Amino acid sequence: MSEPFSVRITVRGYETDVQGHLNQSVYINYAEHARWSLLQAAGISQAGLAARGVGPVALETTIRYRRELLAGDEVDVTCVFEWGGGKTFRIEQTITKTDGAVSAQLSAVGGLLDLKTRRMVADPQEHFKELAADPGLFGL
Repeated sequence: MSEPFSVRITVRGYETDVQGHLNQSVYINYAEHARWSLLQAAGISQAGLAARGVGPVALETTIRYRRELLAGDEVDVTCVFEWGGGKTFRIEQTITKTDGAVSAQLSAVGGLLDLKTRRMVADPQEHFKELAADPGLFGL
């Protein structure tokens, strides 16, 4: 497992619900933003993935809400890839307020889809190793 990659996000007012806290669906957007930011930092673009004929897919996401977030709160969203072997991998993410309070923990299962055959590729970490300028960001 590698050190967590992290991005900072400020909660915007339009992302909050009638109770004034961050809408539940936005947590997934924040996690997705952190994942794509990690890919970009490692040198992998959407165009690069498409040129190789693969695309990331989310197969499962579990969210544990810990502390509410309000408009104006700043959070750090971490992202760690965990490789087990086979067609899938795990992504562990934590959303933490700048005061250290954990707001949410997300655990996801993902994979890489072969865009031509519409089947999961057998060894996604090999694709990440080959595509990434910095595979260390993925713990590879």
